[in-house]
Amino acid sequence: MKVSKQAKREAKQLFRSCVADGLLDEQRARQVVKQVLETKPRGYLAIVSHFLRLVKLDLERRTAKVETADALPPDLQAKVQAGLARAYGPGLALSFARNPALLGGMRIKVGSDVYDGSVQARLTALQECFS
Repeated sequence: MKVSKQAKREAKQLFRSCVADGLLDEQRARQVVKQVLETKPRGYLAIVSHFLRLVKLDLERRTAKVETADALPPDLQAKVQAGLARAYGPGLALSFARNPALLGGMRIKVGSDVYDGSVQARLTALQECFS
């Protein structure tokens, strides 16, 4: 569905009204969606659609997934968490996962940013150089 410029503008205004201290207020976002659906302004479906897209993007920016070949010890998890908090600010939700396919190293994904320092990525890059 094509979203008009007016609907995008209104959705951005609504989204900004739901952000407090740089973090999205979930309760306020629910109230905004409920209010828009009740009042049904012109193009309300496009407004809600774009608003939900903005919320989804914000949640992705505030979520980090750390994959390692083997489980990280708690002290190293704390160092990774501190480094990511320094780079991306407070309020970052971290999840640590074990992925043996990486062979070694670490892959970190925050929103659309991917930092891949895994052995698997290096081997793949090396294989592409020889192809």
